[in-house]
Amino acid sequence: MEAIHTVAWMKQVTRQARAEDRLLGFIPTMGALHEGHYSLVRQAQQQCSPVVVSIFLNPKQFAPTEDLKRYPRPFEADRAALEKLGVDYLFAPPVEEMYPKGFSTAVFVEGLSDRLEGRTRPGHFRGVTTVVMKLFEIVQPRFAYFGRKDAQQVRIIQQMAADLDLDTQVVVSPIVREANGLALSSRNVYLKDGDRQAATALYRSLEAVRREIAAGELDAARLIVALRKVLDAQPGVTADYAEIVDARTFDPVTAIRRKCLVLIAAFVGGTRLIDNALVEPEGEGFRVTL
Repeated sequence: MEAIHTVAWMKQVTRQARAEDRLLGFIPTMGALHEGHYSLVRQAQQQCSPVVVSIFLNPKQFAPTEDLKRYPRPFEADRAALEKLGVDYLFAPPVEEMYPKGFSTAVFVEGLSDRLEGRTRPGHFRGVTTVVMKLFEIVQPRFAYFGRKDAQQVRIIQQMAADLDLDTQVVVSPIVREANGLALSSRNVYLKDGDRQAATALYRSLEAVRREIAAGELDAARLIVALRKVLDAQPGVTADYAEIVDARTFDPVTAIRRKCLVLIAAFVGGTRLIDNALVEPEGEGFRVTL
């Protein structure tokens, strides 16, 4: 695996790959890698060669009150893991390489970026789409792989790619979970022993919704009551939001009639976690994927 730290060299490598008509796969990350990231790598390797993984802790998507300073940075462990997986290139630029002096451009997807995570974290998605657009331009991937846990982020990136006629296809992969259902996240390292058990309330609340839908309940308000009941009953967990939205527009729905997402965010101790379930029509009913 070759580690690349400059934009110029990364662009040279990817230009060569395109000249050879190779399918380049790309996984953008902020490091602190886990099995969720590794699953994206393995998927990319089945479809693409070469495969590029970026590690860039993007300061533009963190508010001043958020956890940029303490965000985990196990770079050497991440590099060793990617090398073991057989990744072709690691792109790990310093901040000044991505945002040189005088950098003043931003990319923003209106509408989708203003609600849910965007409402709770103003400016967050502006930072995400700016850095992802820049990474797409540098790496020029044919396929870029993202996990569904960050469902709103993925939808916004899909919209950006469509609106700007990018050649990159955004591939959305399933959520990877621990045995107890907790969705894998780099922020899980913040959880203390007691918090880890409490954090399973997010998964259990989604399971409650899945059971309700399987029993025929499609009213969104009643499903949200079932969702909140589990979250509110768990000591140490404080719900930020719990909503059911159209999977394309992210508008709230009154009843499940089409493809939807059940979205939750909650504080577990001092750690904010997100999770979701995908609801899709299947036959005369609906399938819920956690």
